[in-house]
Amino acid sequence: MGRGLVRDDVNVVMFDEPLTVIDPHLKWKLRTKLKELHQRVSHTMIYVTHDQTEALTFADQVVVMQLGEVVQIGTPEELFERPAHTFVGHFIGSPGMNVLPAEIKDGQAHFNGQPIVLEGPIQNGVEGTLEIGIRPEFVALGDTGIAGTVTRVSDVGRHAVVQVTIAGTKISAVVNGIPPATGDTVHLQFTPHQTRLYANGWIASTPAQKESAA
Repeated sequence: MGRGLVRDDVNVVMFDEPLTVIDPHLKWKLRTKLKELHQRVSHTMIYVTHDQTEALTFADQVVVMQLGEVVQIGTPEELFERPAHTFVGHFIGSPGMNVLPAEIKDGQAHFNGQPIVLEGPIQNGVEGTLEIGIRPEFVALGDTGIAGTVTRVSDVGRHAVVQVTIAGTKISAVVNGIPPATGDTVHLQFTPHQTRLYANGWIASTPAQKESAA
């Protein structure tokens, strides 16, 4: 696959699901070749895909769409670090972002009756379907926290993905080291600056303001 694939008289090249029916092993090779081509030519390339691996492999900027609506535009890192919509949280990441049913009491988000510390203040006038979003990478097991039961443990090599069920809600945590066993009772702790409130799918919390240096 060389430069001849791209004509000199165009400014934009679009790929529409080009690797959908390709054998998985060959798909990896072709992704590598397309990435090399992208780096060699000066043309803008638009790559349409439902595969998050392809999106994150190729893109300088990712446009995530749901039902024909753009829900977020950003670098792969930006989409992972702060999903603007729960759909983005599901699409980017493996496993995807945990989404927990929530309610607001006295200006604070709660899950299963327990207060949850968020990244910062809740936006004014928030209403509708409320959910808390937290990626598995920012859920830790500790001596204290929200108690739940381990319902599944998946060893993925570098770490384990532990699924904990709390009041019927399944929550995934990425665990390094020896994971707990299925059936164990564990306590979950959420990293506050990575814990966010969503209303009707859209982010509804604001990052805390950093204190300026004196």
